[in-house]
Amino acid sequence: MTSTPRAHAGSATPACPVSAVSSTPSTPSTPSASSASSASSAWTVAARPVGDPVSVLLLREYLVDVADRYYQLHEERDSTPEEIEQALAEMPSDDLAPPRGVFLLAHHEGELAGCAGVRLMDARTAELKRVYVRPGKRGLGGGAALLAAVEAAAGELGAGRIVLDTRLDLVEARGLYARHGYQEVPSFTDGPYAEVWMAKELG
Repeated sequence: MTSTPRAHAGSATPACPVSAVSSTPSTPSTPSASSASSASSAWTVAARPVGDPVSVLLLREYLVDVADRYYQLHEERDSTPEEIEQALAEMPSDDLAPPRGVFLLAHHEGELAGCAGVRLMDARTAELKRVYVRPGKRGLGGGAALLAAVEAAAGELGAGRIVLDTRLDLVEARGLYARHGYQEVPSFTDGPYAEVWMAKELG
């Protein structure tokens, strides 16, 4: 293939490999309330201009992560710098900016740890895009923190529903979304790498 694969979020790129929420369990399967609260309080998520150098850094890391996973699965190799540059040019994130979009950066215990974006597709529907947690911060609750912030931002944009698309191989992301109330729906995009479509009604 000649272009870097997309993995999620509608007509742009994938909902990348976000890790599931994790905390220290009181039993093998049931997290304690105190550990869950501690994991949540370690995360902060705030809006940042999508063109800010730190935002650009995270967006590049995100794209390398999902592209490498795709090429490792299908071609047993990593993406090349040229493929990443091409994808960044073909799939800009300019729409993750006011008045119809928001880009969010997550920090864990003060360290830059992840990102996510949301944009309005129409007056009622928002699209989740570019969800990413750095590998060293996965399993600590970052996915849940980002989803909560994105859903709040979508509500502030006036949306009552949030949708996404993702790839079959992004198992962690699909599991995260399912645990947080996202359900599979019929396809609403026709991108070559969109394989699963999900949606959630916002309270």
